[in-house]
Amino acid sequence: MGFGGISVWQLLIVLVIVILLFGTKKLRSLGGDLGSAIRSFKSSVREGEDEKKDETGNLKHDNEAEQHKQQHEEHDSTKR
Repeated sequence: MGFGGISVWQLLIVLVIVILLFGTKKLRSLGGDLGSAIRSFKSSVREGEDEKKDETGNLKHDNEAEQHKQQHEEHDSTKR
């Protein structure tokens, strides 16, 4: 028994039919296209995560600048 009640022989027969219908060149190019699509998707996800990290870093930097500004304002108001 194979996957979900499908035997190995049935899988081989389906594989042979697919190869006969599409040919090896078409299947090879399809595999290459699929691989490049997956690579492109992964790089897009990585870029999105990097942008999110940059935005988070900028927000943190902005908050620190705001706190620094408030401290100076408090310090200036106590001098008067």
